[in-house]
Amino acid sequence: MLTQTTLVTGFLGSGKTTTLRHLLAHKPADENWAILVNEFGDIGVDGALLADSGAVLKEIPGGCMCCVNGLPMQVGLNTLLQRNRPDRLLIEPTGLGHPRQILAMLRAETYRPWLTLQATLCLLDARQLLLPRYRENENFISQLAAADIIIANKQDVYDPSALASLAAWQQQHARGRRVIPATQGDIPLTLLDEPNDNLAELPQAQHHHARPGPGVGLAALTPAGSSGWRRALNQGQGWYACGWVFNADTRFDTVGLLEWMRLAPVERIKGVMRIPEGTVTFNRQNNDLRIETHASPPPDSRVELITPTSVDWNQLQSDLLKLRLN
Repeated sequence: MLTQTTLVTGFLGSGKTTTLRHLLAHKPADENWAILVNEFGDIGVDGALLADSGAVLKEIPGGCMCCVNGLPMQVGLNTLLQRNRPDRLLIEPTGLGHPRQILAMLRAETYRPWLTLQATLCLLDARQLLLPRYRENENFISQLAAADIIIANKQDVYDPSALASLAAWQQQHARGRRVIPATQGDIPLTLLDEPNDNLAELPQAQHHHARPGPGVGLAALTPAGSSGWRRALNQGQGWYACGWVFNADTRFDTVGLLEWMRLAPVERIKGVMRIPEGTVTFNRQNNDLRIETHASPPPDSRVELITPTSVDWNQLQSDLLKLRLN
């Protein structure tokens, strides 16, 4: 039986991971699902957020989709299809990824015996249509152009200007495609069975991706071990990322950690961290903030920040390290 495969795209902060968590929460018990996640940064927070979801998970961190569309992407996809034989596969590219390469790969003759490509879903926070740096971004434009179905997510926080921008975009660009309102990624499972009919020709991605060299800042990558933590930096396409991962022995002051996360001068921050109460997960896009706590602790603590402007990672790191309780 062919694996029903769905590509879930959307720019940074549109709610892709929350949508996947909702879909997985409603997964039929008798079905075997798998998730392939690509992240811009190297730490891999989305994988931690999707852990214990009841699906097989494969992560490909560290770049935009045009970077990993070579051997790492193919190896990850082949492993899931051949070893796990899932009934359904959900693919979440980084919010900074261009969909052209992965769609071409999924439609290639090589994968026809293995998978059926279903409708491409694109998560959209319509408030981003109000800002030129989003609506003029080629990846943002191409993600929407490639979608069969657009999910206008976060409807609960739209103001009249966001609704007007969404209506104007829909009238000009939707081309008869469905635009479905949603809150916190709550979409019906039936969307996963819709066909992939959108064959729009997408522009070639203008690829700009680089990693800082080993001499950047204070230990651009501090190895785990006696220190119990490491840091990873990444940059490309006008965006910067920095992330940290801490071993299982490290716990953080809850109030101080949440204040650090709230005040960090970045656009995007995600984390799954160990605290005295167990686990805190946080997901912030500009001023939108979602926090959850759980009694059981995660295997480790990890946090990643993404921003379109360079910031003082060393100062943020120093402030974070001071919040360790042990």
